[in-house]
Amino acid sequence: MATILEAKNLTKHFPVKKGVFGGTVGVVRAVDGISFAIEEGTTFGVVGESGCGKTTTAKLVLKLEQPTGGTLLFRGEDIQALGAEGLRLYRRSVQAVFQDPYASLNPRMRISAIVGEPIVTNEKISSAEVAGRVRKLMDVVGLPERAFDQFPHEFSGGQRQRIAIARALALSPALIVLDEPVSALDVSIRAQILNLLSDLQTELGLSYLLIAHDLAAVAHMSHTVAVMYLGKIVEIGDGASIAKSPQHPYTQALFAASLPSHPDESREDVVLEGEVPSPLNPPAGCRFHPRCPHAMDACSRTEPLLAPHEGRAVACHLYTSPAR
Repeated sequence: MATILEAKNLTKHFPVKKGVFGGTVGVVRAVDGISFAIEEGTTFGVVGESGCGKTTTAKLVLKLEQPTGGTLLFRGEDIQALGAEGLRLYRRSVQAVFQDPYASLNPRMRISAIVGEPIVTNEKISSAEVAGRVRKLMDVVGLPERAFDQFPHEFSGGQRQRIAIARALALSPALIVLDEPVSALDVSIRAQILNLLSDLQTELGLSYLLIAHDLAAVAHMSHTVAVMYLGKIVEIGDGASIAKSPQHPYTQALFAASLPSHPDESREDVVLEGEVPSPLNPPAGCRFHPRCPHAMDACSRTEPLLAPHEGRAVACHLYTSPAR
């Protein structure tokens, strides 16, 4: 299976300035040297608490932010080295569906114009051909024929997200970044949208980068899952294996706090002490150690590296330290 997107030591630091004209007093380490690969036709899920670096990772992939360091390869090519034509093709190949379907659609545009805008902007075809493609896209995502001439306010949240998905599909992308695609929707609608995305992946061979804090959605959708904490990946591997048997103490705490898939399922309580530290001044050693119930002396001194463990990679001294 070919790799469509690969990150190598990807880093994004935001400078923090003192006052309007003051100098830089530090950096926020939003993404701090992460590496991963997305295979064609698969879903790569990224989970973690707010502020862990999930959305910044998505923005780096979408080129809404420029990396401080590291590389992003799209089908083997460094996207930072792309010329104008290469960048245009990259933007066509990588589309996005954002969190809030109420904010991501222009309320003054009809659905036909919203879905057709990428086609009109990128291709020189007749208005009749554009209309035909828009109707086809609407049918693919399950929108009624009458939606063609309507406005976003006439639709529910779930229908609006279907419109956003149709717009993302307009240029036949290879990779779609899904940034919290169901978190703003009613619980009853979330499964419908996730099932639609799964069906589209099967039919069209799409690859997804799924950013979410909804562990159930990520476990349901993702072939591979990366768990982030304070800009670092702390566990990465097969999605089903991580959901069934999380190994890093932070991953265990995340899944212990989520709703069980069955009312009779027993869960071990994992209580985390304290707040998430500031990414402006992360703790030395393992960034999770101030909150970890299994912290050892080595955890405050030495940063653990991702190492193979039970079919995935885990960054934890529990599995690598002689003091285990």
